[in-house]
Amino acid sequence: MNRGKKVRVLFVCMGNICRSPTAQGVFRKLVEEMGLEEVVEVDSAGTHAYHVGNPPDLRAQETARRRGLELSDLRARQVRQEDFERFDYILAMDEDNHYSLSLICPLEHQGKLKLLMEYAEHWGEREVPDPYYGGDQGFERVFDMVEEACRGLLEEIRSRHL
Repeated sequence: MNRGKKVRVLFVCMGNICRSPTAQGVFRKLVEEMGLEEVVEVDSAGTHAYHVGNPPDLRAQETARRRGLELSDLRARQVRQEDFERFDYILAMDEDNHYSLSLICPLEHQGKLKLLMEYAEHWGEREVPDPYYGGDQGFERVFDMVEEACRGLLEEIRSRHL
């Protein structure tokens, strides 16, 4: 049952141009397919300000487009202090970004921090690798990993909150 407020999800990687916008796009589409846009909100951010205001990496956009998703409307931003209050789930793509988040997250919100791959049962991996310096195949793999984890996350949200 929905407790009268939206469930808010924030995906976080380092620069917010590859992994976290891919997760945002994948999760946004899953939410729309289930007709849950009114009760689930999704966003993404980076722990660093390297790419603030930029769209996702063109390789991430192309990988998503081939799979029926559009990411070109997204813009990179850096995590803000108010995100820890606002979001119910703050999902890091890897241990380094999880650690960076834990350093700035108020104690009362530490329980919101998780690794996205905790929701992907079949991968057996804890981190979504950064595809930025690799080839196109890295973006395909990231998409596959993120897609499974987002499905698992949405199942948890549906069972716990809706």
